[in-house]
Amino acid sequence: MIDPRAIVHLNAELAPDVKVGPYSIIGPDVQIDAGTEIGPHVVINGPTTIGKDNSIYQFASIGEDPQDKKYADELTRLEIGDRNVIREFCTMHRGTQQDQGVTLIGDDNLFMAYTHVAHDCVVGNHVIMANGASIAGHVHVDDHVILGGFTLVHQFNPIW
Repeated sequence: MIDPRAIVHLNAELAPDVKVGPYSIIGPDVQIDAGTEIGPHVVINGPTTIGKDNSIYQFASIGEDPQDKKYADELTRLEIGDRNVIREFCTMHRGTQQDQGVTLIGDDNLFMAYTHVAHDCVVGNHVIMANGASIAGHVHVDDHVILGGFTLVHQFNPIW
């Protein structure tokens, strides 16, 4: 299930049926649950937890350091729920200590190509972010919200 050209850190925990495509890199402190498929050229850094039956397409960057000048290599995390579709070139960053230290993604969401979820965001369930939509740090997106293509949400704004 893991392509021999992929790199999976010894400290990463993957369910036995997780598929990892060629040239993907799964770093330390990453946990991936059953039924999840990771495409080629995906990078997942930890601490990151990914639930069941997710699909992550090529060139996504998941669990990277937050883009926050105050970030000083503190231990923060990203948690992704179940049955999410994360398309090409999506980015999702871990939280910061200035907030709760975690970025949370719910269940059954669709993140179309080139979407961005910044540090400390909370994304509910059944959310659709169309191509190029981006949410800045500390944004909370409620269940069933649809963000149209190239929508930009300024930091600290809730979307209900």
